[in-house]
Parts: sequence; C-alpha cells; structure tokens
Amino acid sequence: MQETKERIIFHVDVNSAFLSWEAVERLRLAGGPDLRLETAAVGGDMATRHGVILAKSIPAKKMGVRTGETIGEALKKCPSLILVPPNRTLYQHCSRQFMQILEEYTPLVEQASIDEAFMDMTGTQWLWGEPEKVAHVIRERIKKELGFTVNIGISANKLLAKMASDFEKPDRVHTLFPQEIPDKMWPLPVGELYSVGGSTRKVLALLGIHTIGDLAQADRGLLRHHLKKQGEQLWAYANGIDASPVLEKPPENKSIGNSTTTADDVCDRETAFCVLLSLAESVGARLREAGVEAGSLSVGIRTADLHYTSHQMVLPAPTGVTGELYEFACLLFDQLWDGKPLRLLGIQAGRLSPRGAARQLNLFEKRDYAREERMEQAVDSLRKKYGKNAVRRAVFVEREPGKVGLPVKKRDD
Repeated sequence: MQETKERIIFHVDVNSAFLSWEAVERLRLAGGPDLRLETAAVGGDMATRHGVILAKSIPAKKMGVRTGETIGEALKKCPSLILVPPNRTLYQHCSRQFMQILEEYTPLVEQASIDEAFMDMTGTQWLWGEPEKVAHVIRERIKKELGFTVNIGISANKLLAKMASDFEKPDRVHTLFPQEIPDKMWPLPVGELYSVGGSTRKVLALLGIHTIGDLAQADRGLLRHHLKKQGEQLWAYANGIDASPVLEKPPENKSIGNSTTTADDVCDRETAFCVLLSLAESVGARLREAGVEAGSLSVGIRTADLHYTSHQMVLPAPTGVTGELYEFACLLFDQLWDGKPLRLLGIQAGRLSPRGAARQLNLFEKRDYAREERMEQAVDSLRKKYGKNAVRRAVFVEREPGKVGLPVKKRDD
C-alpha cells in the first residue's frame, strides 16, 4: 500500500432519510408494507401550516412529487399518495445510531445535518484499507444493522465528496477526485453545483454558462463583475477547490441570530436585501455589545409554501462590522433564493471569539474596518441613549419597518 498525502474525505448521506426511517420503524413494528416501495411521502398537517413534503419515495418521485412542495400540490399529481406525519423523536434516534457507526471509523466526523455527515478518513487506509473498500463496509453495515441505505461520496475535499454523494442513488459509493472532475462533474448542468440557486443560475445562463464545465472555464473577471464575491467562489467550486476542514465538534461558543417573519411576501431581491440589512444591524449591535466577533455566518429563508432552507459559510476573518455581515448575508442569500415568495429571513452569527484579535490584512483591501467599527460603536451609544430610531440608515427613511420586516424575534442558541 502506497502512502498518500492527499486528503480523503467521505460525505455520507441517508437516502430519503425521513421516509426511510419511517419505513424501517413500521417494518420493525408491523412487518410491512415497505413505504420506500410505495408512492409515499412524509409531510405535515395543512391545518397547522406545515403542509409540505419533507421526503418522498422513488415511486412518488416518478409521479412528480417534489420535496418542499405543498401537500395539496403533491396530491394533485398523485391522488393515491400515502402521507405519513413526521416523527421528530424517531428521526433524532435514527440519526444518533447513524452517527455512532461513523464515529467507529474516525474521530473526525462533522454532522452537517440530521441525515448527513462528513468524515475525514485521511491516513485511515492503514487501519481500514483503501477508501472505496471501507466506504462499502460502512454502507453495508448501516443497511444491515439499521435497515436504511446511504450514499457515500469520496474525494479530496468536502465539496467534491458532497457532489459525489449526489450521483446515482440509492445505496451507492461514488468517487470524485480532482482528476475525475472533467469527466464526472463538468458535463453536469450548472444548477447541480453546490450553492448555485435559481437566481444565480439565471444570471449564469445570460452569460452563456450552462454546465459546470462552462463555469470552470469562464473568465473570472466576468464572473466577478456580474456576481461579485460569489462569482469567485463559484469559479473555485467549479474547479473543485475547497479547503474547508472537517470540524470534529460544533463550536462551543453561543451563536447570535435574528430572524423575522415579514408582514407581506418578499418577492424581489431589493426588499430581501433591505430585510437582511436590518437583521445584520441588529446582529452586529449584539455582537459588539457582547464583545465578540463572528467567525461564521448562516442565512435561512422560508418560502410562502413553508419550505425552509439555509446556507452557511466560514468568514475570511472574524468580524462584528455590520456592513461586512450584510455583504456576506447577501452572498449567501443569492446562493439560496430561487425566486419564490418569502415569508421569513434570518441571520445567525457563529464561531464567536473575543473582539480585538489580530486581523489578517489583505494588500488589495481598501476597507477601513477600524473606522467602520468606531462609527458603529458611536451609533450604538446614541441608540442606547436616545432610542433605536435616533440614527437610521437612509434606506429605512422611506420604508416603514413593517414593509421590510424589521427583526421581531431574537435567538441565542
């Protein structure tokens, strides 16, 4: 066996997690039928405004049922659809069992969500064998011991491992190493690249970019002109560049976040950005009051049909500057939003650290962060003394707070 310096990262994703876990539990208790073989879906109760499809079987998918659509829409496509209410307690139990198996193979396991995780398997080939071999062992163990199936993607970084796990499903192992990118990833539609949302896809289409390969070979200056910082990030992703580590444990620090349910549907980017600015102001002020800075940021949105999704990123440097938080929030929003009307937007700052740590300087950065922070601290003082409306941004002068959804809920997690 030859030694390799290349990182080995697994992305393990449960196939149709909620539906699979419901099927396994029902088979265990009653002996059948297997929901995974029926036109079935897990969905909420319309009466409680949670009437959306959370997971669906392959037969239901073939009938056009989609995750995130309302139960009413799904039933129009498939009147015989078997609907199962969600069981959060069961899902948490299954998730814990799933994670316990993964942790037997490496201590570096990052749980990305209730049904997916990254594993840093670098160097473990001396203990478990070649990556594809151990991936199949893990896949088979989960199926035999827990009763459900997973897809496992293998690569040299998290991005490519996640892309690989999304290849043909279910119950498969796929590789996507850097040398395989031209054949396996570049021919795919650009919308299948991680973090490319509906609005971004439309911009790329106008630029003649339709595949991931088109994006990888596009002019970086052109992408930067049309998509700002997001353009640079997407170019890197299309070329398989991602240096983010597998985080063994979630950050110990608390996070600071605000979210708001808007009075009316938000249907345009300008209004959404206005909401994000108000949230960034609030989060920034609370970070400064607590004497901490954020090392990561996440943005969450809920559409009018109650489908919730979120995206997060590690910031280039810890910050508590409102303007910088806002810029990254807008970047994340553009990666998420597909143009559907929105009812909720939220921002959460995480990986908190004491304010004042040395900041990595960028030779080409013209921003005066120290000046911005002093100015914001002065505004904080004025608002604390004379009220929150003592100093207002110009963008809010012509807009009533209810029209842009100023924060109505605080959250410290």
